Amino acid sequence: MRSGRRRLSFAWIATLPFFAYTILFLFLPAASVLIGAFQNDKSGYSLSNIRTLFHHPYIDAYEGSIKLSLVTAAIGGIAGLFIAYAALREGTPKWIRSTLTTFSGVAANFGGIPLAFAFIASLGPLGVLTLFFKNQLHFDITAHGFSLFSMTGIGLAYMYFQLPLMILVIAPAIDGVRKEWREASANLGASQFQFWRYVGIPVLMPSILGAIILLFGNAFAAYATAYGINSGANLITIFIGAYYSGNVLNNPHLAQAMAFGMFVVLAVMMIVYIPLQRRAARWAK
Repeated sequence: MRSGRRRLSFAWIATLPFFAYTILFLFLPAASVLIGAFQNDKSGYSLSNIRTLFHHPYIDAYEGSIKLSLVTAAIGGIAGLFIAYAALREGTPKWIRSTLTTFSGVAANFGGIPLAFAFIASLGPLGVLTLFFKNQLHFDITAHGFSLFSMTGIGLAYMYFQLPLMILVIAPAIDGVRKEWREASANLGASQFQFWRYVGIPVLMPSILGAIILLFGNAFAAYATAYGINSGANLITIFIGAYYSGNVLNNPHLAQAMAFGMFVVLAVMMIVYIPLQRRAARWAK
């Protein structure tokens, strides 16, 4: 009994660094944002900052972020699903799987200013000049109606880490579609289309939807990549960054209110994501 208690107490002690890290760098900053969102410039409590979010230009920034996140999550989710299935299905050489998962692990974590610079530099010397002198030169790089510094260009850059993230997230779910299920459906006379319609897709659907929601949150909270491409993009993260970079003289708590709005959007996504993840976990056992 004593040895069991000692092990239990040691286990709790070993978790103290994790709890300390979580409290210092997650709960305390979140609490500061939540409290500051309901304060005014005189440190009194007010709903004025929250009401401000429903007016221009802030509501437009939320709309831009949500649209960009939905589009990149949907495209990245669907494309990543097909790429992952093509690489993981039976008959595919094993080296393709290992290469794809290794690249996806690296690319999913490659973002921020380096990714923005990589996309701009891919346009050639003119792109690099625009990166460093775009505030002075006031011109854009446009080819066939496409501009990297538009919302479409930012979305294209986001796809660089959205696709690999989808592959990493959906790969275990695809592995969970067992070979025995296909053999049983074939023995019963079902075609490949019927198998995926009545078995494969229903089993994978919670994982697919959960992964797309995860991609939405990943794009919605992204900042540095969009800022590096176009610091004036109509995104809520860039608005918050502008306030925290010094534009806080009039109302220092407005940025916290904008961050609170992001918390609300992400909380809604998590409410949808958690039950989907639980349902998907049943098939992984």
